[in-house]
Amino acid sequence: MDNKIKIGVSSCLIGEKVRWNGDHKQNHFVREILANYFEYVSVCPEMEVGMGVPRETVALYGNLEKSRMISKKTQTDWTRPMNNYIKDRLKSLTQDDLCGYIFKSKSPSCGLGRIPVYSEFGSNKVRHGSGMFAQAFTKAFPIVPTEDEGRLNDPRIRENFIVKVFSFYRLQALFKHNFSLGALVKFHTQQKFLLLAHSRKHYDTLGQLVAKSKSMGIEILKVKYGEVFMEALTFKATPKKNTDVLLHMMGFLKKILSKEEKKDILSVIEDYRKQLLPLIVPITLIRHHVSKHKIEYLIGQAYLNPHPKELMLRNHV
Repeated sequence: MDNKIKIGVSSCLIGEKVRWNGDHKQNHFVREILANYFEYVSVCPEMEVGMGVPRETVALYGNLEKSRMISKKTQTDWTRPMNNYIKDRLKSLTQDDLCGYIFKSKSPSCGLGRIPVYSEFGSNKVRHGSGMFAQAFTKAFPIVPTEDEGRLNDPRIRENFIVKVFSFYRLQALFKHNFSLGALVKFHTQQKFLLLAHSRKHYDTLGQLVAKSKSMGIEILKVKYGEVFMEALTFKATPKKNTDVLLHMMGFLKKILSKEEKKDILSVIEDYRKQLLPLIVPITLIRHHVSKHKIEYLIGQAYLNPHPKELMLRNHV
C-alpha cells in the first residue's frame, strides 16, 4: 500500500524490547500483516516516562477516574510523572493524525478495560478500569478507533476494528481535502450499505444531517457527522444485518440477471445467513455481477471493499 494509514501502537507489540522484564510481546498480525497497510507511531508510556528496562512492575490504586500508579516493590509513586508525560504525549499525538490505536492488553498504562484498580496499596479490594494512558487517549480522541491486541484474536472484532480504521481514514480525507456539501453527499451515498450493515438508526440520523447541511456551519457539520458516523461503526455487523444488506443490493440486479443466476446468489446468501459460508463468498459473487454489469450506484459502495482483500478478514466472519 503506497499511502499507509498512520495508527498508534504499543511499542512491545511490534517487537520493541520495552517490557518490564526487557522482553517484547510481538504480535504477528500487528507486526507482519497490518504493517503492510499501517504506519505505526509506537508508544510505551512506562519506558518514555523514565522507568527504564528492566523495571519494577506497577499497579493502579484509588478510584477509576483518577487512579494512582505505584510500583509494587518499592512503592514508588509514578502518578505525577505519568500524568505530566501523558499530557505532553497526547499533545504530540495530535500532530500525527492517527486513524486508530492498538493497545497492549492487561497493561496498567495501556490496557483498554479489565485492568485491576485496587482500593489502596496492599488491599485485595479491586475494581476494573483502563490503563492511565489508554484512558486519557480515549478521552482526548473519542472517535479514533481503538482496540487491544488480545481482542483482535476474535475474527469479528478484528474485522470490525479494521473497518473502523479504514472508514475513519476515508472520513478524514473527506474533511481535509476539498470538503464541500456535494462531496459530503457523495461520501454519504458511498457509505450507505456499510452503515446499514452496522446501524440503520445511525444511517437515518446521518441522512437527516446531510439533508440539513446547508443550514449548518461547516465545522459543526463535520463534528456532528463524524461523531455519528464513527458511533455507527461501533455496532457490529451481524449475519442478519449483512444478509439484509446483501438482499438489498440484489434488488439492483434482479432485472439484469437470469433466473438461474438470481437463484444461485440467493442460495449463497441463505447459506451465509445460516453461517455455512463466510461473508466473502456472497460479497465476491455480488461484486462480480456489479462489475460485469457496471451497476454505477453499487460500484463505489464502501461495503463491497471496506479494506484490502489481501487481509482476508471476511474469510472468517
